[in-house]
Amino acid sequence: MPDYGHDLLFGAVLVPSTEQADDAVALARIADLAGLDLVSVPDHPYRPELLDAWMALAMIAASTTRVRVFPNVANLPLRPPAVLARTAAGLDLLSGGRVELGLGAGAYWDAIAADGGPRRDPGEAVRATREAIDVIRALWSGGRRVSVPGEHYALDGAAPGPAPAHPIGIWVGAVGPRMLGLTGATADGWLPSVPHVPPGRLAAGHRIVDEAAVAAGRDPAEVRRLYNLSPGPGGFPRGPLDSWPEQLAALALEQGTSGFLLPAHQPALIQSFAAEVAPATRELVAAERGRAAGGRDGAAGRAGVAGAPVPAASAPDRARAAASGDPLTVRPTPPPKAWRSAERLWDESTRPVGPPADRERRYPRREQEPARNLVAAHDQLRSDLDRLCELVREVLADTLAPGDARSEIQRLSLRQNSWTLGAYCASYCRITTLHHTREDEDLFPYLRRSDPRLGEVLDRLTEEHHAIHGLIERLDRELVAFVSEGGGEKEREALRAVVDLLSDALLSHLAYEEKELIEPMARFGTGW
Repeated sequence: MPDYGHDLLFGAVLVPSTEQADDAVALARIADLAGLDLVSVPDHPYRPELLDAWMALAMIAASTTRVRVFPNVANLPLRPPAVLARTAAGLDLLSGGRVELGLGAGAYWDAIAADGGPRRDPGEAVRATREAIDVIRALWSGGRRVSVPGEHYALDGAAPGPAPAHPIGIWVGAVGPRMLGLTGATADGWLPSVPHVPPGRLAAGHRIVDEAAVAAGRDPAEVRRLYNLSPGPGGFPRGPLDSWPEQLAALALEQGTSGFLLPAHQPALIQSFAAEVAPATRELVAAERGRAAGGRDGAAGRAGVAGAPVPAASAPDRARAAASGDPLTVRPTPPPKAWRSAERLWDESTRPVGPPADRERRYPRREQEPARNLVAAHDQLRSDLDRLCELVREVLADTLAPGDARSEIQRLSLRQNSWTLGAYCASYCRITTLHHTREDEDLFPYLRRSDPRLGEVLDRLTEEHHAIHGLIERLDRELVAFVSEGGGEKEREALRAVVDLLSDALLSHLAYEEKELIEPMARFGTGW
């Protein structure tokens, strides 16, 4: 994908909780002072534990001086587009032109319907969103009364206005191909989220947006590409904060992503994102764009011309080194620094370690591939764990989050969602068990034969596999108890406790396994 040459934007996603009503505004002030470009809040009007998104944005705009604000993303089914248009324009005037409009077609249809909103199938949602964008733009146009035909939203001689203080961008939170096509044809930006569109799926989405833009007679560079980040195991970016700029720069240069939104609940994280990650990312991107521009002739080679591929950022340097036979570049995931649970499944200090690696040994990329595959398999498990934890949190909060993950459970009641959650957990457990069984029955014996000194490590990993399997079974029992006993406080605490312990144990185990096996897998291959 091309680098569209957009300026880079960095921002935060803040949750305006009713229990800590002042927190989001206080964090927004910190983001403003720290130099972030954007502050957004999620919009779930059916969730009483969250403040109204536009009320929160108004307070944030009034309490800041430079940061731009927007809903991430506005819930169209419960916010008619005519009202959205006038609300956004009014706040833009009051804030001095600091409002953008994130727009979502809707999800959690049970909750939307319970609040009196429509229940739409995917095709209806796309058509409604297209009509909504037409209505919003017509009301921002000024001039005479306007009429816009529509199945879901229409204007019949409506008075336009107020006109916003600046051209407000409409950034669509699209996932499916039809919504992506609509984004390319009509919107000003695409705003996916890591859990729904992980980095590996971005290129396919950009391609649909670009093709739709061209078909509509637009330059694909007219559509800004933003990204709601989800750092941590299984998410993106990965690793410590100082490794983020390289990852974000690679997305900017290779995928054209130019806006990065970080969910943040701590002032220190917001400040570090603004003071460390943002400038370092901009520096990497500017340097690479400068090199790219220097290597091309005339205006056609100017960095940022749509369609002109830009070489990868410095992020691939280690990969190139690996291909030429440099030291092992696969890195184990660091173990978690913060434990969620006071309970321990094992004592990490008693873990055996394998023989030291040969520091002089060089591993071409093909020899590193088995270890990369192991980390990739672990990443999938981490991603599944993240999703499982998210589902549990949503169920404990009495929301309908499972409906967001799987469309087939959107119409189920809360009790049925809990049972579906148990089924999801069972599926997750089968995946985990298959992964561990494959190691125990294939990889581990091969490595044991290749280097008997690994025996104690492999024995310990096998023991931990069995312990994790037992913990997953315990989670299943707690899920059943949560449903069968009515989900009282005792059952809630038990469910929280086992999920926290599972998170600690599995992340610790995967990090230990990678630390001990990556080098032997490169040295011996796998034989499986």
